[in-house]
Amino acid sequence: MKKEKDTLAKQSNNLSGNKPEVSDDLKPQFLNNPIISAPPITKQYLKAVINHKVEGKNFYFTDGTATVQIQVLSDEIIRVRMAPQSVFLADFSYAISPFDHRISHIDFFENNEVYKVSTTMVSCVVCKENFLISFVDNQDRVISADDKSMHYEENADFGGYYVYCSKICNPHENFFALGDKPTNFNLRGKRLNLWNTDTYAFSRNQDPLYRSIPFYIGLNEGISYGIFFDNTFRTHFDFAHEKSNRVSFWADGGELNYYYIHGPQMIDVVKRYHCLTGTHEMPPMWALGYHQCRWSYYPEAKVKNLADTFREKKIPCDAIYLDIDYMDGYRCFTWDKRYFPDPKGMMQELEAMGFKTVVIIDPGIKVDENYWVYKEGKEHNYFCRRCDDYFMEGNVWPGRCQFPDFTNPKVRDWWGGLFKELVEAGVDGIWNDMNEPAVFGSGTFPDDVRHNFDHYRGSHRKAHNIYGMQMVRATFQGLKKQQRNKRPFTITRAGYSGVQRYASVWTGDNIATWEHLKLNNIMCQRLSISGISFCGADIGGFTGEPDGELFTRWIQLGVFSPLMRAHSAGDTKEREPWSFGEEYEKICRRFIELRYQLLPYLYTAFWQHQRHQLPVLRPVVMLEQDNQINHFREDEFSFGDKILICPVLEPGVNSRKVYLPKGNWYNFFTNEKMDGGKEHVVPTPIDSMPVFIKAGSVIPLYPVMQYVNEIDFEALTLKTYFSDKPAESVVYEDEGDGFGYQQGVFLEKRFNVNGTNSTFIMKQRIEGLYSPQYDKYHHFIYGLPFRAGRIMVDGNELKQYSVDSKNRLSFKTSRDFHTIDIKS
Repeated sequence: MKKEKDTLAKQSNNLSGNKPEVSDDLKPQFLNNPIISAPPITKQYLKAVINHKVEGKNFYFTDGTATVQIQVLSDEIIRVRMAPQSVFLADFSYAISPFDHRISHIDFFENNEVYKVSTTMVSCVVCKENFLISFVDNQDRVISADDKSMHYEENADFGGYYVYCSKICNPHENFFALGDKPTNFNLRGKRLNLWNTDTYAFSRNQDPLYRSIPFYIGLNEGISYGIFFDNTFRTHFDFAHEKSNRVSFWADGGELNYYYIHGPQMIDVVKRYHCLTGTHEMPPMWALGYHQCRWSYYPEAKVKNLADTFREKKIPCDAIYLDIDYMDGYRCFTWDKRYFPDPKGMMQELEAMGFKTVVIIDPGIKVDENYWVYKEGKEHNYFCRRCDDYFMEGNVWPGRCQFPDFTNPKVRDWWGGLFKELVEAGVDGIWNDMNEPAVFGSGTFPDDVRHNFDHYRGSHRKAHNIYGMQMVRATFQGLKKQQRNKRPFTITRAGYSGVQRYASVWTGDNIATWEHLKLNNIMCQRLSISGISFCGADIGGFTGEPDGELFTRWIQLGVFSPLMRAHSAGDTKEREPWSFGEEYEKICRRFIELRYQLLPYLYTAFWQHQRHQLPVLRPVVMLEQDNQINHFREDEFSFGDKILICPVLEPGVNSRKVYLPKGNWYNFFTNEKMDGGKEHVVPTPIDSMPVFIKAGSVIPLYPVMQYVNEIDFEALTLKTYFSDKPAESVVYEDEGDGFGYQQGVFLEKRFNVNGTNSTFIMKQRIEGLYSPQYDKYHHFIYGLPFRAGRIMVDGNELKQYSVDSKNRLSFKTSRDFHTIDIKS
């Protein structure tokens, strides 16, 4: 990576010398008297730095008009804020989650050309002459640098400022993340907006969509970094679209407030972004099963018939969704007694069959003086108002509606309490839709709607992108109170950075086309590295009509999506796993069964996400970022840290190319050992798809179940894949629900394996207090380069084992073994 750019010559050439004493002798107008008389501003770039001030881990710099704060959050995270007239806004964020960030050491240095704020890992360099800011690693490599100084423009219509930041884009630099954009995985050359928008039947490259995640990852010459622009106004990102050597981001209001997140690995950047914005909580295990949804399953007899058919056909399923037609006139928190005369009884029957019930709740509350939710909201002044004090009213499904102000803590508490009757009736999960917010005709709220914004106040320009996030936050927290010892399951369409603390997401109203199958694959990978691992898409497409091949390929991809839900619009043909004939039904059944077998592996991936901030889905570029070709691969991805997936995304395909990262891999279905670091052509008949296991992996498998916890079993299956290099796998277990794991009632098992041409050793270490229901492991070991002659388990020879014609070794041990030693 080049150390010098034309605009950085002074910074990079003047980073040595004696450290001067920091001066507190600042000009009177700086910080102490921030109101500065100045002519009207059109566009203003920061000029030369004339003074500075140090307050602990906060460093302030001024050009006489504007002030910039450099704040050290951790060894790898540095925050930058600009106040155009030296008046900082209240320091409040819906995105940031409390976290104990580690700061080993902060050093401050000044010479004639630059200021330099340094941690052990990264330095923020401020050029005195032109206020350019750059970030330099501990090997003096410039990782990210301003192309122009930060600038701003007064907004005469609304007050405040448009704020801008431009960075140098290097010739081979590429960009990733930014939420759910339906475009190429690599964002270089794209110009994109963040403004939550209801986009029915969206197309490739349509922008914006449902979520606003202002976080991107840059990757240049093998070094990765992140920028999180925490601004809830409409924001814009230009990734070398207007100028090939410039990356820019800007907002229509608020502060220029961003976080530089150091890598150097992409996975490190994502982990540290999670340290800022939080992770998903551990989901209930049933939420990782197969979900069946449609607009709409009604009446009650239809729902029961659906459940019966799943069980009769022995196709596993854990959740059935009820869309808006379960309500009385689309009034939230009500039931239509014509269609559902006994909802509690129905849900008890479903529960007895192993089904959870998830119901939809939208934000629009019907204007109806006889409707108890509306009356309560009106009485307590919980609904949004416009600037002249009229209520914000708009038409959605119930007709004329008013909308709760979810940015008000009192409203969130009230909203959470509204779920009491639904929970008592037996509802298990809540689906928040239409919360961009969507309004028929106008699209969304007008800009002049006022919001409480947790007492910091703001118009809808400021609150729009966090409205849906705060709705599902209220829903999540309400369920947590109402369901007591159950983990809430929520799913939301709209969100902002940090929404992962409260909900899963799906990619919105997609279309039953092969193009959207490809977008499903890209968008879920993008969401996962954007902080939202618990994601999925409507399997089969929400609108349009898939044929059996497309639906089956979508089911296959869905098995390896963290959220696996089929969903379709009411004006389409019904679309369940059996809807396309016996041949496709058989294949769908087999793959949904595979999903249930892999549940302990996926559950472990969520544990690694929640405890260690790791994304569940990982693109190939995250596995091998040094390989420039991988910056453009978007088909293959890692499901957890051990399984590589390459879905079939074209019709009539009987084979396809697959790139395997460096190392050895095993074909999951054939057990064939394959070399990594190159492409392979693999067969892809309709009843199969490319799935590969990393050598050295230990993969836990359940027996096939029709729903989570349907059956007790004696032995957990462990599939182990030989490696001649040391490798570690983790298997996590707990009750599958509740919060005992937070008090240590869990098991985290670490399996270490290593082999030679004549030996194979496997060791197990266990942490935690949980006691699983099974007593044994059923081991299957693949790829041994020798025929097993002797197996020792904790020093005792094992007499009972088998070896098949392909040298697959099978045996059972106690679940508490410490060491297995296999010799030829």
